[in-house]
Amino acid sequence: MRRAIFLDRDNTIIHNDGHLGDPDAVHLMDGVADALVRMREAGFDLIVVTNQSGVARGLFTEDDVKAVHRSIDDSIAQATGRDDIILGWYYSPWHPEAVIQAYKGDHPTRKPEPGMLTQAAEDHDIDLKSSWMVGDQERDVEAGMAAGCRSIRLANDKTGTRAELRCPTLTEATDHILMESTAQ
Repeated sequence: MRRAIFLDRDNTIIHNDGHLGDPDAVHLMDGVADALVRMREAGFDLIVVTNQSGVARGLFTEDDVKAVHRSIDDSIAQATGRDDIILGWYYSPWHPEAVIQAYKGDHPTRKPEPGMLTQAAEDHDIDLKSSWMVGDQERDVEAGMAAGCRSIRLANDKTGTRAELRCPTLTEATDHILMESTAQ
């Protein structure tokens, strides 16, 4: 079985101050490209798991979400010279208060539920117990924990978290994960 680092998308990999459905608005967070390369070189598969309720809210379409993901892949490839960084993209377009009825309701893939992580684990033969979830929201931590992963929350403040660790950036989270993985 393989080990993975599951990553939230918005404000973990890319800047996003709202609902991002425009691929031209993609901007990688500082240090992300280097952190992703270091994770891959350490033998981790990288899988993005992201709630995209903007679809349910009628702000953009699933095709827009996929276009944003292609733009992120392109930005990462341009920054790293590699096109093998992200193994998979998983997103949940559902929301309990959706305006588009087809996407209304609670869904097992919507974080904090672990559905995206468990589906990715099944699709890619991932050992969840030797994997990590990294994100900027408590729902990311909760999804990781529910799936059996270790979790890191990206936060600069003293916000309470159930995560194993709080780090200000993906770079620091990467440092911790790689230190832990070499110590085992």
